Amino acid sequence: MDFIQVSPRLYMFRFPIGQAYVWRDGDDLTLVDAGHAGSAPLMEEGLRGAGLDPARVRRIVLTHCHRDHVGAAGVLAERHGSEILAHRLDAPVVRGERPVPEPVLLDWEVPLYEHGLTVPPAPPTRVDRELEDGDVLDFGGGARVVHSPGHTDGSIGLHLPVHGVLFTGDCVAGVGEVMLGVFNVDRAAARASMRRLASLAPSTVCFGHGDPLTEDAAAVLLAAAEATTD
Repeated sequence: MDFIQVSPRLYMFRFPIGQAYVWRDGDDLTLVDAGHAGSAPLMEEGLRGAGLDPARVRRIVLTHCHRDHVGAAGVLAERHGSEILAHRLDAPVVRGERPVPEPVLLDWEVPLYEHGLTVPPAPPTRVDRELEDGDVLDFGGGARVVHSPGHTDGSIGLHLPVHGVLFTGDCVAGVGEVMLGVFNVDRAAARASMRRLASLAPSTVCFGHGDPLTEDAAAVLLAAAEATTD
């Protein structure tokens, strides 16, 4: 795992599969996603190595219910008293009350999907607050929840308009090129969500997979959204 500073307040955990982010407000920290099961000690080590205190993780916001985003959330929250937040539609999956939804795979996605399942399943994880579209969270000068269904029913983006930062979850990917994320339950809905996220014109875009976009972000994201077909 690598821990990378993206900007003065923004950091990224890069795992063998996927990534998670840290936003810093003074000494208080917010995690956006939480890596795979078993990664909590590595994440704590990464924070401490950057001079950040894991005990100041106030909240963990889950962009969706998949194992590479939820896995360590419960352990971290238990250790540090963090609140766990997820959209209302994905919260039952995070808690283990409903099965993880199966994606409708394109032919070329099948081997990628099988490779992606190499990380351990996420344990049932509590959700302290269920989110809705338009909710504003108390970090980053007011982080707005953007419901972005398609990858899963309860996928969300997080927009920090004060700072021009957008977290897309897996609705959008930045692996090689900016593109619609893979493994969607509804590709048409995911495409509509990508276009909605692009309309926010962010200056920094943080993907669930792929390096953050920090140059010409608004134009690149919009062009990718317009080029995506159903």
